[in-house]
Amino acid sequence: MADLAELFTRIGLSEAKAKETAANKKLAPTLELVVREAGAADGTEKATGALLYALASTATKGALPHLPYLARAVAAGRLATSDQVSAGIKFAEKAGDSIDEAAFNEACGVGVVVTPEEIAAAVAEVIAAARPELDEKRYQGVSPLLGQLRTRLRWANSLAVKEELDKQVLALLGPKDERDDPKAKANAADTERRIEDLARSSKFIFEGELARLHRPGENPQIRPEIMAEHLKRTGGKVVTRFPPEPNGFLHIGHAKAININFGYAAAFNGITNLRYDDTNPEAELEEYFVAIKDMIEWLGFKPSAITYSSDHFQRLYDLAVELIKRDKAYVCHCTGEEIHEHRGGESKGPRTECVHRNRPIEESLTEFRKMKEGRYAEGEATLRMKMDMQNPNPQFWDLVAYRVMYTPHHRTGEDWCIYPTYDYTHCLCDSFEDITHSMCTTEFTLSRESYYWLVDALELYKPVQWEYGRLNLTNSVMSKRKLNKLVTEGYVSGWDDPRMYTLAGLRRRGFTPESINAFVREMGVTTANTTINADRLEGYVRDHLNQVAPRYFVVLDPVKVTLTNVAANFGLELTVPNKPRDDSYGSRVLPFTRTFYIDRSDFRELDNDPDFKRLVLGKTIGLLNVPHPIKANEVVKDASGKVVEIKATYETGKDRDKTYIQWIAESPKHNSPVKVEARLYSKLFLHANPQSKEEVPGGWLSDLNPDSLQVVPGALADTGILGLKVEDKFQAVRVGYFCVDRDSDVTARKFVLNRTVTLKEDSKKDKKGN
Repeated sequence: MADLAELFTRIGLSEAKAKETAANKKLAPTLELVVREAGAADGTEKATGALLYALASTATKGALPHLPYLARAVAAGRLATSDQVSAGIKFAEKAGDSIDEAAFNEACGVGVVVTPEEIAAAVAEVIAAARPELDEKRYQGVSPLLGQLRTRLRWANSLAVKEELDKQVLALLGPKDERDDPKAKANAADTERRIEDLARSSKFIFEGELARLHRPGENPQIRPEIMAEHLKRTGGKVVTRFPPEPNGFLHIGHAKAININFGYAAAFNGITNLRYDDTNPEAELEEYFVAIKDMIEWLGFKPSAITYSSDHFQRLYDLAVELIKRDKAYVCHCTGEEIHEHRGGESKGPRTECVHRNRPIEESLTEFRKMKEGRYAEGEATLRMKMDMQNPNPQFWDLVAYRVMYTPHHRTGEDWCIYPTYDYTHCLCDSFEDITHSMCTTEFTLSRESYYWLVDALELYKPVQWEYGRLNLTNSVMSKRKLNKLVTEGYVSGWDDPRMYTLAGLRRRGFTPESINAFVREMGVTTANTTINADRLEGYVRDHLNQVAPRYFVVLDPVKVTLTNVAANFGLELTVPNKPRDDSYGSRVLPFTRTFYIDRSDFRELDNDPDFKRLVLGKTIGLLNVPHPIKANEVVKDASGKVVEIKATYETGKDRDKTYIQWIAESPKHNSPVKVEARLYSKLFLHANPQSKEEVPGGWLSDLNPDSLQVVPGALADTGILGLKVEDKFQAVRVGYFCVDRDSDVTARKFVLNRTVTLKEDSKKDKKGN
């Protein structure tokens, strides 16, 4: 493995990527073959190495016999782009025993030169056709044009195409301005539009890995007529699906999957199904089905159809019978431990076939019927696919297709006591639904071959599986098993606990769907797993709420202030804008009286910090929206020495101070103040990677942050919040962004407020440890 890793670094892979690849039992020997056939064992240019890696990692089973030819074509510069490598693989799949070089060159664009004049003409035609949309959307309508041009000018230099497109668009629309430029928008207080534009942007579809995916009809089938029938059913549309297993709530990683599947189909005027992969009734609950649909709709997506794997239980069973009849499946009575040993065991030794593998077909049919009739206990019999035990890919080691399970199903009741596995069901349901792009995360890369094997074994329509990297956040866990443990063992309050990065938790905490969609879309799509600092996600919701949230006063740790130089019945009614400089949010009337409350953090007895610009004994300070400043003169303390009251004077002879603090007046007439419970959230785990044995030797549960939730029961808010309802969001001035929690009873004036994120400046202080 060390020798292979060293070999792979010579072609430009990073040390970490080289080690990861060397440990991949399927990819490593393929890449080694490609590198040696290309004559690159002693090293090559990084660009060539990247193409060799792309060839090895995307080569299909049908193209493998011609892998040496393709590798030499890359080394010779005949296949000089990733598009040409993909075309070479597709050509090799259908080439038979030998490759016709002239036909290969034509199919792969070898030596094709697209002139600047041809590029300019094609760009002009595409722009002319899209002129109405460009007039309306300006630069937001440009990304789809690049995708069209890449299809039309397949062998052209992609950089030259983009530069020509940029040049002609600039001539048509002029320079980008505040309507187009995200940076200009952010700087010009147009963040709402920036976030909402990003949340709808299809740019991530037409750049990077997704831009190179096949078009409907380009995926080869075991028989040509299968594709003709598929295209007749779909009309050549892109068809994707989001296929969650209903065994828990969706999390932020699923938001990426949702945006990819729905976004890709939408970009090509296609459709997306929501398909529940409900083949494991032991782990599935009705609340999970409801929560999944709710979160998809909350994010702003509407499935074209809602389907269930269980819709197809009879058809899946019938196809399993057909698979047995074709001698491609058999009933096995081995235990789980015996199957593990046949696959090489812990020592990863030689793999062997079990004694049931070659039993007569009729015998397996009889045994499978017995399984269906409930004549075996759980674990006594399984149906396994007869694949290839000597294939280096573990996904070919006779995977289980059916197992006995005496658990009623939420939709089919007790009709079945055998249930199909994911490995058997997933690809077949994709086929039934005419899925054109079966997108999944990279842990299923090895499953691609077994996926194709099964649909070909049954001579059904074959979708294309494509894998992308998972999205993870720091200071969190994303495994449903771990999330379920946190919930069921009471470490958190439920699946929608605001400290978890489930979509329900983010919603309850006050995140907007626009901010989540914008975050995952701007992160883009690659084949590498990524772990993003959770602060970046918080930045998106902070930007969005800064633009769309009204402002109210909230005092988390109130201390009483009494004005000693005004009458007991002193009172003003101040009209305060709900959002400064934006009249569309309206205004509210706040009382200002002899007695009011400020936050304890806004007061100090001693003036010993030049950076402290708030209330200090003997000095004046402004109050937000109040005509004149106040001066603190003395304090009243309780027996423990804690300040319980500040006595101050209202400085009517002075103009408003340049610095201000917030306040909330005591006025029964106005129902002020409003008592609230504030819940302040921090990261649930102390370390960025709580699952790292090096960082957290005690295990991930030992890394839980004991201070991840701080409950403040005695906070006060101004009367503006009395008009809010559950899930409404606002900025608590100088404190953070909050939303109204579902534990509130707003009709009874009982408010529970969840802090979504701190203000930006507070966030910076936190990072410095202040």
